[in-house]
Amino acid sequence: MTRRGQMVVVSGPSGAGKSTICKRLLQDPRIVFSVSATTRKRREGEVDGRDYHFLTRDEFRAKVEQGEFIEWAEVYGNLYGTLRKPMQTTLDSGKTCLLEI
Repeated sequence: MTRRGQMVVVSGPSGAGKSTICKRLLQDPRIVFSVSATTRKRREGEVDGRDYHFLTRDEFRAKVEQGEFIEWAEVYGNLYGTLRKPMQTTLDSGKTCLLEI
């Protein structure tokens, strides 16, 4: 039987060093980064599914209504959230799911 994975949340204000900590943790192959969903516009060089799951406001709201997020919030007029299915897949595989919020 496979061991159930764990969730690790790194949270803090902008510039606190979250990304530095996450980059170090991701050197371990047992850790998988949780890609957040957002309604904000994609910035140059960002890739859908790697940096964020970019959604329209209507798509995001529909996923909220369908219970597809484990958490979500509005920040500076944009919606951000953690999708349930990818997290569940990671945990079911016995790996650690890393969230940067």
